[in-house]
Amino acid sequence: MGTHLAKRGISRRSFIKYSSAMASLLALPPGAVAGFTNQFLKAKRPSVIWLSFQECTGCTESLTRSHAPTIEDLIFDIVSLDYHHTLQAASGEAAESARQQAMSAAFGNYYLVVDGAVPAGDTAVCSTIAGRTNLDLLQETIQGAKAVIAIGSCAAFGGLPAAYPNPTGAAGVSELMDRGEIEKKPLINLPGCPPLPVAISSVLAHLVVFEKFPALDVLNRPLSIYATTVHDRCSRYHFYENEQFAERFDDEGARQGWCLYKLGCKGPTTHNACAVVKWNQGTSFPIEAGHPCIGCSEPDFWDKGGFYQTLDSAMLSYSPRNEAHETCIQEGAQLYEENCVYCHSFDPADFKTAPDKIAELLRSGDIRSHSRLQFSDDQLTILEKYLEESQ
Repeated sequence: MGTHLAKRGISRRSFIKYSSAMASLLALPPGAVAGFTNQFLKAKRPSVIWLSFQECTGCTESLTRSHAPTIEDLIFDIVSLDYHHTLQAASGEAAESARQQAMSAAFGNYYLVVDGAVPAGDTAVCSTIAGRTNLDLLQETIQGAKAVIAIGSCAAFGGLPAAYPNPTGAAGVSELMDRGEIEKKPLINLPGCPPLPVAISSVLAHLVVFEKFPALDVLNRPLSIYATTVHDRCSRYHFYENEQFAERFDDEGARQGWCLYKLGCKGPTTHNACAVVKWNQGTSFPIEAGHPCIGCSEPDFWDKGGFYQTLDSAMLSYSPRNEAHETCIQEGAQLYEENCVYCHSFDPADFKTAPDKIAELLRSGDIRSHSRLQFSDDQLTILEKYLEESQ
């Protein structure tokens, strides 16, 4: 990998800068940057097959709109993108031959990227490639996949194609796996319409370096990107706290940058890092530009209330108890990922010690090797609950 990058004119300094950015996005501790960089340079380029189904190509556009050091260049250097019918030069029979060759050459070891929803059942013929249904191609290609990455809300949750009344019977990858229509494989969801470029690149970087997924939430989304809501990190949050709301897009409150909750902002129920990473080279994100969040990284975002309907009036069916529990588990998983996986198993189920005893030992301060870990009582409680859930 190091020689390949050098030939491409990418200096070690630029690469370390890139690695630092990736490590930060993946919520890795600062001390992990050197190891991340060295492992990156030694890693082999994995084969990637990218299938596009019912989609608008926005997810591919998102990736290619990233900025210096150009993430798309680095991603195409650290992975072998062997099939992508939008980006590849081949077409027709040559394109399908490239997919078959890639599957054969790396069977059992390639990563399958799925972009777009998949029509199924009697309506599977609504979308075809080379005379075959999307479902048929997915069923064939997933057999040799090491893992699947569903990019965009259409691939993750069905998105716009699956909105009511869903005339094509469109479904996301996880739903097709649950229904037994495609083989179950390790799955990571990167929802968004489109997802942030760094959501795509950081996951690919994590797979190359660690050969495993980052910590995921209950919807198989990376915690480093989707752990907290847009609302929690919004630049207008203090206006929400002060109950200063824009009532119309052209009123004085809107001109002063007040909270857009009453204009239908879905930020409080939407998990994404838009407010931190932003778009267009870190320039802005929808709320900062004056438009409410539409909740595009959540399941059924097209059907859960209108764009300009408040969360109150839409009467969304959220259970505070379940949501609080899920948030606790997600935060516990992130604590474990950031502090424990470098010495212990990536799978917390491998621990022989009971979760309550682990928390008790950490509270006691008797383990010298763990003295650097400064957990609060609340964090230890969260970690304990996560370990209990995982065992």
